[in-house]
Amino acid sequence: MSTPQPPMPQAAAGSPYAGYTSPIPVVRTHLGHALASEWTKIKSIRSTMWTLGVFVLLVVGIGLLTGGVVAANSEEAGLGDENPLGLGFFGLLLGTMCVITLGVLTTASEYGTGMIRTTMTACPSRGRVLAAKSIVFFVLAFVVTLLSSGLVAVAQIGMLSDAREPTGAEWFKGTVGVSLYLALLGLLSLLIGSVIRHSAGAITIMIAAVLAPLVIALFMFSASLEDLRQALFEYSIPNQLSVFYSNSLSESGPSGWDPLWIMLVAVAAAFAGAYALLEKRDV
Repeated sequence: MSTPQPPMPQAAAGSPYAGYTSPIPVVRTHLGHALASEWTKIKSIRSTMWTLGVFVLLVVGIGLLTGGVVAANSEEAGLGDENPLGLGFFGLLLGTMCVITLGVLTTASEYGTGMIRTTMTACPSRGRVLAAKSIVFFVLAFVVTLLSSGLVAVAQIGMLSDAREPTGAEWFKGTVGVSLYLALLGLLSLLIGSVIRHSAGAITIMIAAVLAPLVIALFMFSASLEDLRQALFEYSIPNQLSVFYSNSLSESGPSGWDPLWIMLVAVAAAFAGAYALLEKRDV
């Protein structure tokens, strides 16, 4: 039994093209079409392969190097009761720069090249475009981070024969939890890129957001600024990232899954702002 085809569009009566029937069927577009379009774009540009390639190299390379150094000196200074998965923190911290860069380029680069006009012409629903970009990027960043952090975690446990076995909760936070956090950080960068519409400016803002609070806190020596200094330490992104490995820089501040909820609130606020500006401004 043949599948019924949608009606062919016909020219209006009185038109010079009256009687002409287009061979192209009319299809109502939906989010799935926008997702397919954004996936095609993000996998086709070279910046995606370069940034993700460097990310994997940093996370896996530094993670294995750190594990090897600790394993070689385990007789002199072992990990004790510390979470052995925490050795993957250093590679992930540097890898955040790659996630931030790719997140910004996913949106801001289209404004630089003028591709955004083609995108909005093909899909006039601007909210749908922003949602599609966000979903595609988040899934891609999460999967790549999960595979990289999982590989490093398994390799480090194999190298550190004297280290204690991580609990199930530590495994989950050190792989899935930290991957969700980095994917959300990259998504925040994507939204900032949509707001700023300038790749270099948005990348600079996000790198400053990652590093500036911790660096500023290190140079606050005045006793009157101690509370502010402590808050900068506790809520800096490097410290929030270390919470997933139970290695916080302070005894107070975020703990458990708090960093994930904090980042989720920041992303929700940024999405609302990016959507409002996208609907209001011209492309």
